[in-house]
Amino acid sequence: MRLAGGVVATTLVKLREAAVPGATTRELDAIAERSIRDAGAVPSFKGYHGFPASICASVNDVVVHGIPDDTPLREGDLISIDCGAILDGWHGDSAITVAVGAVADELAELSRVCEESLWAGIAAAKPGGRLSDIGNAVERAIRAHAPAGGGEYGIVEDYGGHGIGTEMHQDPHILNYGRAGQGPDLLPGVCLAIEPMVTLGRPATYTMPDEWTVKTTAGGCAAHWEHSIAVTEEGPIVLTALPA
Repeated sequence: MRLAGGVVATTLVKLREAAVPGATTRELDAIAERSIRDAGAVPSFKGYHGFPASICASVNDVVVHGIPDDTPLREGDLISIDCGAILDGWHGDSAITVAVGAVADELAELSRVCEESLWAGIAAAKPGGRLSDIGNAVERAIRAHAPAGGGEYGIVEDYGGHGIGTEMHQDPHILNYGRAGQGPDLLPGVCLAIEPMVTLGRPATYTMPDEWTVKTTAGGCAAHWEHSIAVTEEGPIVLTALPA
């Protein structure tokens, strides 16, 4: 799974560099598929329940599962890129949020808070803990901040993390909120994909007629960060991060 995760991490580095004003998400998808296949792996997403692409490209108010198309990215957009690869039967799954050119301070901060909450959730994935410790840590990290305009960040409740291994989505489902100390024990050897999704404004969502694209109902922008991790005796190991 480290090797599969490495393929995903390397691909996301390429996609971060390519996500510039004027690039289309379809072009990003082609870069991803080429990167994954050149590494001897297979895109996890392409064909998964009929999904037509190798990445999910979710721009601005799209939370997750955005389908790549020919719409050019614009200066100031915020794009979340979710990528998965299968290598020798094992899966890696990771997502990043990228600022396209110069973005508004509130969007940069939204992404930063979401990423910070991801690392808080990862740090809570310790042997001897319980599954809900992860979601509790994610929620506390998000609630520690507030948008500059007032109110609070929205935590998307309809989607969350999952187990991962020889399939991309396995039990258990991982909430990004809730009380600590609940659910299954976190045992060494368990592999999980932790993925907070945070919004500016209300977190309610709806699905577009394409049956994939999930948008915020109120039109606020969203950020999405994800890593695949393994619980070990020494603590969590991130499987989808490059050694550096």
